[in-house]
Amino acid sequence: MDRRSLIKNAGIAGVLAAGVAPAVHAQAAIRWRLASSFPKSLDTIYGGAEVFANAVRAMSGGKFEISVHAGGELMPAFGVVDGVQNGTVEMAHTVPYYFYGKNPAFALGSAVPFGLNARQMTAWMRHGNGRKLMNELYAKYNIVSFGGGNTGTQMGGWFRKEIKGIADFKGMKMRLGGGLVGEVMQKLGAVPQSIPGGEIYQALEKGTIDAAEWVGPYDDQKLGFNKVAPFYYYPGWWEGGPEVDFFINQKAFDGLSPENKAIVDAASALASTDMLSKYDALNPTALKQLVAAKTKVLPFSQAVLEASFKAAMEVFAENDAKSPEWKKIYADMRAFQRDQVLWFRFAENRFDNFMATQKL
Repeated sequence: MDRRSLIKNAGIAGVLAAGVAPAVHAQAAIRWRLASSFPKSLDTIYGGAEVFANAVRAMSGGKFEISVHAGGELMPAFGVVDGVQNGTVEMAHTVPYYFYGKNPAFALGSAVPFGLNARQMTAWMRHGNGRKLMNELYAKYNIVSFGGGNTGTQMGGWFRKEIKGIADFKGMKMRLGGGLVGEVMQKLGAVPQSIPGGEIYQALEKGTIDAAEWVGPYDDQKLGFNKVAPFYYYPGWWEGGPEVDFFINQKAFDGLSPENKAIVDAASALASTDMLSKYDALNPTALKQLVAAKTKVLPFSQAVLEASFKAAMEVFAENDAKSPEWKKIYADMRAFQRDQVLWFRFAENRFDNFMATQKL
């Protein structure tokens, strides 16, 4: 090859390097949108998606970007499963029990009355059959799931009047997080209401509802519920350890490289750990501030808990009869829970109960 030809070929190579290579890199970059079911004002639960997106960006060296959009920004808070299923967005951050109406088994991916606590839920999902069974269900909706956080056991909600017994629930309009607990509450005489988190305060203030539950002291204080309902009950027996999930469009996930799939898995684990630890760190101060502001913090009575348990078992039996997916997953969860309750009875509970009586 002569010198003139060499220069000519080198010039073509230079053009390719300058013009084509950037186009190749541009194609390699990934840009996803995430639809949240939560308002931006809640830095804990909404913030879990931001923790996830920031981790994905960092681990991919900026080549995998996920923009996070609050509930209602791209689609309604309760419309995110349809959005992911149809490919309108690549992923969502939500609570599976919101979609109980699609199939009762959705609730098992998050929390059911008198179900698993946060640690037990993580154990079932990661080292039991939980994630496998839930993803078998979600596959019917073109979705694959990853853990996206947990709040820990929630509070039982804010009430305009004192709850002295089951009779006090009769006719009460109460905002509840999912259709399953709504069915249980109906058996107790309540009238369940489904309202996104960002709209609860106005409904309580206007008297559209008589009571509402959300999460716990930190989030509830931010939303100002104590200003419109003085009685704060515990525990939220329907949410012993509710998991928040990332739902990803199956086709979008399948299109990722093995490296990016691993990044998604690692980032979801980080977001899950971060959310639960953040709630545990922030709730104590918020609870003390609520008490100082004259909030009446009260336990549900033993009679209320026992009646609620009985009603929940009736609903579970009804679900067994109408949803084979529920029946299969629920049986596995309860079998796992029996061993968990056995274990927690010993070292864990004894230690916690002793420490609760000590002056530090």
